[in-house]
Amino acid sequence: MTLTRRKVAVIGGGITGLTAAFYLQKEAQLKNLPIDVVLIESSLRLGGKIQTLRKDGFIIDRGPESFLDYSNSVQELASDLGIEQQLVNNNKGQTYVAVGSQLYPIPNGIMFGGSLEVSSFITSGLISLTGKIRAVGDLLLPKTKEQTDEPIGDFFRRRFGKEVVENLVEPILAGTFAGDIDHLSIRSMFPQFYQLEKQYRSLILGINKSGKSIAKEHVETYNTFKNGLETLVEELEKQLHPSSILKGIKVEAIENLNDGSVKIHSNHIAPIKCDAVIMTTPFNVTKDIFQKDGLLEDIPNMNYSTIATVTMAFKQNGENKYKDALNFFVSRNSDLSITTCTWLNHKWNNVAPPGYDLLRAYIGRVGDEAIVELSDEDIERTVRNDLEKALGITSSPEFTNVSRWKQSMPQYTVGHDERMQQVKEEIQHEFPQVMLVGSSYDGISVPDCITQGRNAALQLIENITERQLISNKL
Repeated sequence: MTLTRRKVAVIGGGITGLTAAFYLQKEAQLKNLPIDVVLIESSLRLGGKIQTLRKDGFIIDRGPESFLDYSNSVQELASDLGIEQQLVNNNKGQTYVAVGSQLYPIPNGIMFGGSLEVSSFITSGLISLTGKIRAVGDLLLPKTKEQTDEPIGDFFRRRFGKEVVENLVEPILAGTFAGDIDHLSIRSMFPQFYQLEKQYRSLILGINKSGKSIAKEHVETYNTFKNGLETLVEELEKQLHPSSILKGIKVEAIENLNDGSVKIHSNHIAPIKCDAVIMTTPFNVTKDIFQKDGLLEDIPNMNYSTIATVTMAFKQNGENKYKDALNFFVSRNSDLSITTCTWLNHKWNNVAPPGYDLLRAYIGRVGDEAIVELSDEDIERTVRNDLEKALGITSSPEFTNVSRWKQSMPQYTVGHDERMQQVKEEIQHEFPQVMLVGSSYDGISVPDCITQGRNAALQLIENITERQLISNKL
């Protein structure tokens, strides 16, 4: 089969776009296809929120620092890149929730989608006796009559009661997604729980009967890379053809051409004619690009959380009374400003020199964005006060790194799946050459984004070869 030379553009150089560009290039080389790939990124660096600072023996991830690879997508990408030997697993340890001024341990199985033992609540001081009785009521309650989407908060209050939501569900989700559980979608964020209620009626029964099926696979460890998560970004950029990467180029519009291709208009450079496009930009950016075409006008802008990660290094001096701890989440029934804190040197063996503790806190969430606008000094002072209240740490840090992430984490609010389906159908109708993927659509985690990027690349390769076969027959 003789193929006409094709050009494919990937817009957005975060982990989704990098993955898509890598697999497009890989498949084209493997199958000897005449496909040219161009990756367009508006900033001067690739990787989006994945950034690693390495200094004086410390490894500090400013954005995401680890992932749960249920789908094995990161493992497969690392293998294809030849860096799978650099993957590391976290150490075992205890997770806590701060309620009031005290830290309470929670069953680690909850963090990994394991079985939910009723006995763990009976013996826990995290929930009052009344709250425990109400939570166990999940075993008796009927499932909802309407199979519609609803807020995560409403879903879990209905099953387990108010106290479990306040002291367990909300702290974990706020610390992980910085979102408002009274607006986030249960179907989009946790479809496994939505399906368990439909199938088993009781969540407790469903979780225990399904065993580890609440997770796609049995995964009870976080992963990262020995030298930080940016290792993945650096290797992806290294293996892409240098001439295929355009940095500092902002896409402003996409134009349909009569021959079925498109023209990408941007700042600084001449328009680029392409046969297909994979767009990985945040939804609101994508919406702006198609605004002149009158598309997506009925779809509201997506909400994004604004947070800061604050990493502090302390010399060890015997102050730490939580030597078994990996991290703790913070209930709103606490007077702390941070939403979660992780002992990075407990979680990983290689992120700090001997004799140092490396702690990382999140600050800010939906509805509390103003705190991220404070100066570095004020944010450091706030976090230090919280660490003293929660952990008794009174010493001064050796250094502090504050990284702000404004409008960074998409919020999948109620009705998200239906809205995104409408978005994709509208774009597909007017621009059949364009595919929409990324954290705004089908999952915000690093593995989710890698899966989307890889699938989009493979689907596009298949589409191009099928179209060429049909053209040749005609």
